[in-house]
Amino acid sequence: FFLCATFWITGVLPLMITSLLAIVLFPLMGVLDARTTYSLFGNQAVFFILGAFILASALMRSGLSARLTLLFINRFGRSSRSLLLSVFLLPAFLSCWMSNHAVAAMMLPVILEITEGLGLRFDESRYGKALFLALGWGCVIGGITTFLGGARAPLAVGILQEITGQEISFGRWALAALPMVLISLGAAYPLLLKLFPPEIDDVTPAVEVIRRKVDRLGHISRREVAVGVLMLATIAAWMFAGQTLGLANIALLSVILAFTFNLLRWKEVEEDVNWGVFLMYGGAICLGFAIDKTGAANWLAQHLIQYGKNSPLVIICGISLASIVLTAAISNSAVVAMLVPMALSLAAQLHLNFQAQTLLVTLASGLAFMLPISTPAMAIAFSSGFIHPKDTLVGGGILSILCWLLLCLSAIFWWPVLGLRL
Repeated sequence: FFLCATFWITGVLPLMITSLLAIVLFPLMGVLDARTTYSLFGNQAVFFILGAFILASALMRSGLSARLTLLFINRFGRSSRSLLLSVFLLPAFLSCWMSNHAVAAMMLPVILEITEGLGLRFDESRYGKALFLALGWGCVIGGITTFLGGARAPLAVGILQEITGQEISFGRWALAALPMVLISLGAAYPLLLKLFPPEIDDVTPAVEVIRRKVDRLGHISRREVAVGVLMLATIAAWMFAGQTLGLANIALLSVILAFTFNLLRWKEVEEDVNWGVFLMYGGAICLGFAIDKTGAANWLAQHLIQYGKNSPLVIICGISLASIVLTAAISNSAVVAMLVPMALSLAAQLHLNFQAQTLLVTLASGLAFMLPISTPAMAIAFSSGFIHPKDTLVGGGILSILCWLLLCLSAIFWWPVLGLRL
């Protein structure tokens, strides 16, 4: 665990290779037998991630996601402030239903064309900085709402299931996150305007660029309609039958249907899906199981429990704050792999709710507003050249603290209403 954490933090090896190292070392060191170690790689969370990524490829390749993006911005981008708001809210909404880094990658060229049409300069334009921060922050906030915004949520649920046998439903997760998400969205937009007030009012050239793009798309195709229907049916199945049928089964069935009706081509999927991510999550789930199975998480929890044995509130605030601090420096998925097993062990010692502790770590680990290292969505926003770390530290720090407070308040007052009493 210490070796993997060190490698994840320092980047000595790629994330997925570090996870493979864990899988290899467990049998060699006698921690787990080979059969158990490699069977953990087949956890259903890995296959849910696979299905979600392939369905995201269908959304992009059909052109439906691009059409929705362009039409939304074309409809609401009437002034500099409304255009900024649409660039902020649209990725937040899309990130509820597909990987937030896929959303960022899809919208990046659109926003680049907007900045070019407006003649914004890299090192001078406050509005350019605000547009790309809106993209990154929108993806980050929206991405924590459901299982689909990033793979860290399925990873956490996979670890929870392996260690405790419990699950969190799609709907309960979304309801638990929703108040924090909505308030964060309401706070982040005025913060953007305060930090980077637009230096322009007229965005007519940008609107013309977007309108020409929409015109080039032509009429909506049958493939786009079919993909849209399939995605709506899949999301409905996840929400209302996820626990009965299994999230992974629903995702893979939707993938099979997509190929059956020629909505996807394997060559496109090969190009769109980052296959290394499955090595990362398979190894991380294995690591989380081993930390619990061998008693290592319990040992760590025993050393930490003295600080919170008289007040579960200390544990709630401390572990969520640790997740936010760590996710500023390393991949949020690595944070989940490191902290969820420890949080579950602490929950067992203090008789806290396992699902609530999993939510605390995972939602907090998604709040990466400052640096590009922790999430691909922010890395893509940084790649535009308009924003630099000095532009994100103050605003990102303020937003991180606000979200942490909202998360703690949600855990104390809102989650018990959903049956997640701490």
